[in-house]
Amino acid sequence: MSVHPRTAGLVLSGGGVRGAYEAGVLCGIVEVLGLSAQDEPPFRVFAGTSVGAINAAFLAAHADRGDLGAELLAQIWQELDIDEHFRIHPRGILGARRRRWFSEKAIQQDAPVQLGRSLLDPRPLDKLVRDSIPWERLNANVDAGRVRALVVTALEIAHGRTTMFSQLAPGGVFYPSRDPRRIVSTEVITADHVLASAAIPVVFPARKVGSRYYCDGGLRFNTPISPAIRTGADRLVVVSLRRAFLTEESYAQDPDHTPAYPSLFFLLGKLINALLLDPFAYDLEVLARFNRVMEVLEDTLPAEEMERVREVLVDARGMGYRRIDTLLFTPSVDIGALARDYVTDRLDRDRLGWTQRWFLDQAAKSTLAGEADLASYFLFDGDFAAELIELGRQDVFARAAEVRAFFRSKREPPAGTSTPPDLVTESEEEVSAVTDTA
Repeated sequence: MSVHPRTAGLVLSGGGVRGAYEAGVLCGIVEVLGLSAQDEPPFRVFAGTSVGAINAAFLAAHADRGDLGAELLAQIWQELDIDEHFRIHPRGILGARRRRWFSEKAIQQDAPVQLGRSLLDPRPLDKLVRDSIPWERLNANVDAGRVRALVVTALEIAHGRTTMFSQLAPGGVFYPSRDPRRIVSTEVITADHVLASAAIPVVFPARKVGSRYYCDGGLRFNTPISPAIRTGADRLVVVSLRRAFLTEESYAQDPDHTPAYPSLFFLLGKLINALLLDPFAYDLEVLARFNRVMEVLEDTLPAEEMERVREVLVDARGMGYRRIDTLLFTPSVDIGALARDYVTDRLDRDRLGWTQRWFLDQAAKSTLAGEADLASYFLFDGDFAAELIELGRQDVFARAAEVRAFFRSKREPPAGTSTPPDLVTESEEEVSAVTDTA
């Protein structure tokens, strides 16, 4: 089926294994829109950070298909083996001398030099990213203009600047920000760029791209909304991996709140939340506030004064003001709570070594609000990923009318395809809008 010809962008945030939820959201969107491999893809701009960069690169590599290979991506997530992808190597963070010895042993065994410089063995993720994403196909999609832009963000360690690695279609433009903490590097995106974006400090080793070392882009820029707009998207689907914050009323009535002292594992989970997930909520708040200010100005200022405001914005931001229709998805269920329940009730412990069992047990038991945030980032288990994929799919189905209105879809799914809930009796709904302020 066809979608509206405007340029839609897909923005995917970081969050470790939580990224399986993003695959589920994409599967849901494809099914709600009734897209097949022969249709035009719904997105032309892809932007991601950390695990979102991995997902974004995979989807962009399949942008010659209307369904973006979303089910293939979900299948890869469901094939994760926790024994393979969650190998803990405590020696990797115990000190320079032991790291050097460990790295020398790794070199002797023809392993990557990054081994021995992080808590987890990086080789399974390295192989997964290099083998699962068809990089030549990605380049062909960009060269043919099927992908207008792929943007992957990573933090350049030495100077603490966010680097937005961007691969653009011929004639494509990235309007840079005036923010000196963010720089644009236009080049061909490779597995090294994606692995750098996904390199959570301490957990995975920093990655060298060119002459510089980079780590997880989510530390300062977890949901790259601005780059998607600055590369040409005029509407966005944004997927965050954190459930919406409690309101004041629901916080006061939260039955899971207890005054117990927080454990180390609980605090580590909250620390990663603060580094990787919380900045996104703040960005959306800023966008919404800026929208309201601009609406008031447009309603009250004379045309010539409003034009002066726009000129000031261009001078300050490097591009003009635009309102961007945005469809936001966040998990309807706390993924930290899902991780706790999975580790406690459904995880097959026979596949795990003692360090893996100890880590996950501590992460699941050391909770205050019934959640295991730390475990939710590193639970590289296909069955857990399947639960997150289904959650993402159902969250889209619950908003099927809104999704179809957002894409201005007119045609019903072909005969014989599954029909998600609310698909037939939907009504056109207004979608929210945000403004690029960065």
